[in-house]
Amino acid sequence: MKLLITQVQRLFLLASLLIVNACTATPTGEFIPYYQADTEKPYADVLAELEIAISEHNFRITGHSRVGKVIRDRGTKDFPEYDTLQFCNLTQAKSLLLMSPHAVRHMPCNIVTYQFQGKTIVRTHLMPTDTDDAKLNRFSAHMNIILKAIVDFAVE
Repeated sequence: MKLLITQVQRLFLLASLLIVNACTATPTGEFIPYYQADTEKPYADVLAELEIAISEHNFRITGHSRVGKVIRDRGTKDFPEYDTLQFCNLTQAKSLLLMSPHAVRHMPCNIVTYQFQGKTIVRTHLMPTDTDDAKLNRFSAHMNIILKAIVDFAVE
């Protein structure tokens, strides 16, 4: 009987936690949306086109992590491609950070590219547009258009 009560109590606790979690709102601006597209183009072509698109939108590439290549170089021959490109426009970064120092956590400075099920996938985080700051929301909406254009250029 004691074991049955313990199991009932656990179920009640679990149900209570699920209900509380379902009723809790995500803090404004904390959900980080993303944009993703895929293509059957050769992987190297997609990376090259990403570099062109980033440059054409007045960003500079600040880093390129070739995770898949490094893993293959260390002995896992058939490991798929995985890359991240970091990029920045200091003028836009300054504008963003002057609007909100906390916006650094949403800076759109990274695009990932990887192979999955015969396709090349390109994905980037978008900036939240539902903050309490209308000026920041407009900036973010404009930046999201640019980020989507960069991804789309690479996969088309």
